[in-house]
Amino acid sequence: MELNRRSVLAAIGAGTAAAALAGCGGGASSAGSADGPAEGEITLLTPIYEGANGKTLLEQKILGGFRKKYPDVKVNVDYTTYAQLNEKITTGLAGGLLPDVLMMGVGWIPPFAAKKAIAELPEELATAHDYEKRVLEPSRYDGKLYALPVVLDTRIVVYRKDHFAEAGIKKTPANWAELRAVAKQLTRNGRIGFDPFSIELRQCWETFLFANGGQLFSSDGKKVLFTDSRGVEALQFFKDLVKDGSADYARKTDIGTPSNVQTGKASMMMTSSALWVQAKDQNPDLVEDDKLGSFVLANRRPAMLQGGTLVTQAARSKHPAAARALVEYLATPESILGAAEQRGSVPGLRDLDDTGYVKENQFVDLSLQNLQHAFSEGGTAAWMEIREKIKPTLEPAIVGDQSAKDAIAELGRLAEAAIGRM
Repeated sequence: MELNRRSVLAAIGAGTAAAALAGCGGGASSAGSADGPAEGEITLLTPIYEGANGKTLLEQKILGGFRKKYPDVKVNVDYTTYAQLNEKITTGLAGGLLPDVLMMGVGWIPPFAAKKAIAELPEELATAHDYEKRVLEPSRYDGKLYALPVVLDTRIVVYRKDHFAEAGIKKTPANWAELRAVAKQLTRNGRIGFDPFSIELRQCWETFLFANGGQLFSSDGKKVLFTDSRGVEALQFFKDLVKDGSADYARKTDIGTPSNVQTGKASMMMTSSALWVQAKDQNPDLVEDDKLGSFVLANRRPAMLQGGTLVTQAARSKHPAAARALVEYLATPESILGAAEQRGSVPGLRDLDDTGYVKENQFVDLSLQNLQHAFSEGGTAAWMEIREKIKPTLEPAIVGDQSAKDAIAELGRLAEAAIGRM
């Protein structure tokens, strides 16, 4: 088999990566290989620490502290985005130049652990800090620890308190029937009542699926479960909102631009805790005048999507002790707090609950109080292929005439085929 970038990229998606990676030398490593002095030159691949502020935080503060502790380790940083991360990793695998330390998203660990591209970590790292109960779940594959969490990015509903007051609405919706009624009531004068679409459609639908009592996959990751009525109802709810006129797919905003809730063009939206930081920067009056509230989506049960960024170690690092040391350092409370503050994310450590950052960011505080209702995407070794299919498969049902039932059934067939190829 000819091993090149295209073949490995296809392998990651098509599920034949085990053989491909064996061919390109992506074989196993173990926690024991990291024994010894931390020294050498290593590379960190990261999709976070955005912009000049993020670069300063990482290279001066966080890695500055790391250099003091490990003076014999030099860290080169390779910045990327989540949109480019998967291809960058697979390109590195194809060329045998996978970075020593990698940051990746929730749901990514099983695919890369199954392919032996990342190294198992010592179990004692799971108890090195006071992690929230659910926080470490996405870091495991087949019961073993492969990553440590850096920051969490939950999905919650943010609303305008002043819009609610003007409409005489005294409480936040407790289920979808109430949510739909409130959204219709708030839709007026060119304003939409609810904007569920300004976050990634995949993550939005998953949050509604979880709130409806559904699951993506079986616990072993081998069976598709989202094709039942709960998955269909979640998608149908979007179609109902659009039909009502209280949601509009065409009016979603881009990440980083003022959101519809900030500009007053929507009264509620699905978003993350990062909106608190964004609003403080772009519309500080909304925070100062206490015009923003938040609640956890609920229907059959309350549910937040728990995304985030994890840090892991390449299986074949030439300097495994140095790579292991960096993984541990990036997951310390001090490093996590800096990353969370920069992104407006949720730190998943009880050690940080009493910090000024957590107390001040009301969306972070809500998320921490509801982590027992957090659900993560992924859960199957075929996730990297399936995740890319969700938005293009579900979108036609929202913007076109395809039924929710047919769209979910099609997504189910695609997911079953992907799992079958593993």
